[in-house]
Amino acid sequence: MRVLKLCAVTAITACTPVPQHHEPSRAISMENNLPPMRTFASNNVSLPTRPNSELLNDFLDLTFRLESGRNVPLFTRFEGPISVRLTGSPNSLLVSDLRALISRLQSEAGLDIYLTGAPNASITIEAIPQAELQSTARNVACFVVPRISNWAEYKANRRTPQTDWTTLERRDKAAIFVPADVAPQEIRDCLHEELAQALGPLNDLYRLPDSVFNDDNMHSVLTSFDMLMLRTYYAPELRNGMTRGEVAARLPAILARLNPAGERMTGRPLNATTRDWIEQIETALRSQNNAGQRRNAAENALNLSISHRWNDARHGFANFVFGRLQVGRDDELARAAFTAADRAYRASNETRLQTAHVALQLAAFSLSSGNYIETLARADEAIPIAAAHENAALLATLLMFKAEALDHLGRAEEAQSVRMDSLAWARYGFGSEQNVRARLQEVAALDPR
Repeated sequence: MRVLKLCAVTAITACTPVPQHHEPSRAISMENNLPPMRTFASNNVSLPTRPNSELLNDFLDLTFRLESGRNVPLFTRFEGPISVRLTGSPNSLLVSDLRALISRLQSEAGLDIYLTGAPNASITIEAIPQAELQSTARNVACFVVPRISNWAEYKANRRTPQTDWTTLERRDKAAIFVPADVAPQEIRDCLHEELAQALGPLNDLYRLPDSVFNDDNMHSVLTSFDMLMLRTYYAPELRNGMTRGEVAARLPAILARLNPAGERMTGRPLNATTRDWIEQIETALRSQNNAGQRRNAAENALNLSISHRWNDARHGFANFVFGRLQVGRDDELARAAFTAADRAYRASNETRLQTAHVALQLAAFSLSSGNYIETLARADEAIPIAAAHENAALLATLLMFKAEALDHLGRAEEAQSVRMDSLAWARYGFGSEQNVRARLQEVAALDPR
């Protein structure tokens, strides 16, 4: 399931320092009509190839364990052509995004998958109101369940063995529930993660820097790593009912065929993510916990990552979470944590997208302190990364920061052009006109002038 974010990109003023009093931005008052929405052309999200020895362990841990830590006894997948049906209250953008995703799954993962209107589809995607979805699954943006075809059937069978992935011997039917009335990007992100889990891996791993199969929610669309995992899932050497050991015995040959470049690389030592670290991170991310609990949990997770000598994405994420929860309480400590997260993420090419998320936080600090040159530099570096990874919400916000900086550097005409571009992306990333204008105002409000 895709969990709600720690502090959604749609509410940065809850996570960044804001002046107590401010006048409305002149640039905002000049906007009369928003520009047409911009969307991505569904390019492949390519990332560096990793050693096959690492990919083998990733595949096994993604396949034979659930996010809760429970073991999955048998390998399962769909057999034959996979049909996908869309029901509920989908809008036209959801339909086009789903078609683009199906096309990618066909070309990049080699899956025999197609859209259908038939009621007996392999996978049903049902779009329902967000309030109804979260009344049943609190703090969850969307999710997938086996052996179910619709929302009523799910509510009648939730918490029963019928919806338990560990009881499967093969996959014949699954249902994905997504919100129908949120921003287009949020719906698209749900489609990518939940359809991928319906088809393949059931687990999320915090150690993965280059995948949607990670509860850090940094990646929002399927990457080349994810497509390789799905291609491996449907390799002819594997079959339903295999044990972990049987799958492990066949993976070296499968990965050598599918990812020959990975054979020439040396694997890094596998350092398993401890359950206590995961529990501390989950406590810090859980919005219903009080602020003190969340901050303490984030600090514990950070200390654990240091004691384990992690220098990878997990240490970066622990700093990122800790920093977000310190903003407004101890801004110097927050900024130091974001700087540490940036340092950890910059150590690898696999975490370039994560550096763009951190850049947004650091740009907020530089803008609020009136350092427009630094704000511009951070935005300029992160903007192409956000675009390459098809994150319109992140891209739009970075462009808004750039526009504010340009305004105060005396480049008003360029600022207005950048701001209009940001609004076009914001319509996809944030949805309603009210949300778009609110985000623009939030960024402007950070400026001390």
